[in-house]
Amino acid sequence: MSKVYFADMRASHKENLFDKISKLLGLCGLEDRVVEGDLTAVKLHFGEKGNSAFIRPVFVRRVVDEIKNLGARPFLTDSSTLYPGERKEAVSALVCAIENGFAYAVVNAPLIISDGLRGVTESTVKINGHLLKEVFIGTEIIESDSLVVLSHFKCHELTGFGGAIKNLGMGCASRKGKLVQHSTVAPVVSGKYCTGCGLCIRACDHDAIKIVDNVAIIDPVRCAGCSRCITICPTKTINIQWNEAADLVMKKMAEYALGAVSGKQDKTVYLNFITQVSPACDCYGHCDAPIVNDIGICTSTDPVAIDQACADLVNKATGNHNTALKCGHEPGGDKFRGVWPDIPWQVQLEHGEKVGLGSRSYELVRL
Repeated sequence: MSKVYFADMRASHKENLFDKISKLLGLCGLEDRVVEGDLTAVKLHFGEKGNSAFIRPVFVRRVVDEIKNLGARPFLTDSSTLYPGERKEAVSALVCAIENGFAYAVVNAPLIISDGLRGVTESTVKINGHLLKEVFIGTEIIESDSLVVLSHFKCHELTGFGGAIKNLGMGCASRKGKLVQHSTVAPVVSGKYCTGCGLCIRACDHDAIKIVDNVAIIDPVRCAGCSRCITICPTKTINIQWNEAADLVMKKMAEYALGAVSGKQDKTVYLNFITQVSPACDCYGHCDAPIVNDIGICTSTDPVAIDQACADLVNKATGNHNTALKCGHEPGGDKFRGVWPDIPWQVQLEHGEKVGLGSRSYELVRL
């Protein structure tokens, strides 16, 4: 049974929320997992432009300061997105992060995109998964000495909720790794908007694209799934075919999480912020009203246990009316099914436990 430490959102002149973050990090043994000289990756979601539900940069600053107090050298990191958007490559992603408040002057740490300029700087990690035997993780995650995973716990349209497992599995994967989790087929070109510019042909290393009648065509046999063409397309015409079922996405995601912490299981700490629990991912350029009131912050050394604890805390809360929550408002009601009724969110927890990522059994220790 793993321990999950929990602090509610109450504060006073004697103890503010920053003090609570420091206490939580001490309780879960940060000093045993992050040591002097470590290059410590602080993995978080920088938020999409227009979104405001992501973890507050001032909270991240306290985590960074605690890491620095141990003599380590932290850097904030995230990976490029699979879909065309504000964060599809490193330059735009870093600009978005800074505009959302994660500048060095605020967080006291540099920002590094974990999978390089265009999302293809990856390391292949061997795992003993039920579905996968190798995964593709952003190289800077693999090269780091220790890992502190800061997750905004909220609902998610494909996985029911997003927490530590998703932050690891999807958030640490390279673009190729994200594609493996989401799709079993090659990207597709929309002929209506393709201008036949040929940039995708020059970007493809596998001779998988050709121009026919001024429209790019992707050969699914030659396509290696690197998704470089999606990043380079100036008209956002090349898109993923999101054909993988939700339960399989969650299983692959849990196995990718296993790869992300490979060799660093005893060098990783998790913090989940159960605040502004929005109905959908922080990847959207907006955030809807929270489905429950702010609950608190959890820490653990077990990603499965911390996500299970956070899911239980959300479900025990009273749901907010006049939000995207359609049912399950009562304490004990399934809040995630209340927003996304067709998503079997428990799958990511069950599979994470099966592959050895962590345990669903936990002891909640209140601060």
